[in-house]
Amino acid sequence: MKKACAFIIIMVLAVFLAGSGCTEKMSPTPASNNSGNEFEGQKLTVCSGAGLIKPMNELIGNFENETGADIEVRYGGSAEIFGFLTSKECDVFIPGDYHYTEQAMERNYVLNDSVENLTRHIPVIAVPAGNPANISKLEDLAKPGVKLALGDPNGPAIGRVAEKICTKAGILPEVQNNTIVKTATVNQLLIYLTSGDADAAIIWEDMANWSEASGKIKVVPIPEKQNKIQTIPTAVSTYTEDPKLAEAFNTYIAGDEAKAIWEKWGFEPCSS
Repeated sequence: MKKACAFIIIMVLAVFLAGSGCTEKMSPTPASNNSGNEFEGQKLTVCSGAGLIKPMNELIGNFENETGADIEVRYGGSAEIFGFLTSKECDVFIPGDYHYTEQAMERNYVLNDSVENLTRHIPVIAVPAGNPANISKLEDLAKPGVKLALGDPNGPAIGRVAEKICTKAGILPEVQNNTIVKTATVNQLLIYLTSGDADAAIIWEDMANWSEASGKIKVVPIPEKQNKIQTIPTAVSTYTEDPKLAEAFNTYIAGDEAKAIWEKWGFEPCSS
């Protein structure tokens, strides 16, 4: 009965948080007094890592308000949105890890000169409030009986990164034995923590600022020498049918105005 209830809670929360392959149409932002709506009525599809949903929703709303553009955003794991890119289904590609942008550049899926580094993406260990398994360091993830939720290495960027972190620390076999679930998006890891179904997960540091996490999780930092800190890039697809609009959005989310929004959501913007 307890497991059934936990499952129901997880499924309900999964609908609430950004899930795998989620397509989100932004709600209209109240019109500003700007007279120069340069892209009024023009449409753009943005493919973004699901872990970026909080700042991206705000950035997209602001951009629509300022330019008149109509933005559709598709959220998913980085590997999943890479699939959207290869299927020519997005104009701007924003994965949670530079690794995927490198692959896109090598295969001519994005315009190389459009690539902009947005922020650093810092992995941390997250545990439920109260820390029932007494996790205080990376090596504790290998202790017998610890229940771990990790991202799928073939799904969200955090899954691939977590596997590299544990391999570097020499604890991957034990961590794999302790893993009770591998999720398709980083957002789902937060669900397993807040519902108490996992003792620990490796997530992105900025997620601790989410309202869904407030008072429900504790962050255990990973020392930099053990960590694999990533960079979040953005790039324009070579397949876009509106390169001017795609480049304008790409530049906007990497610009000075956007930095305050990235910082608001716990990210560390890259230097210009």
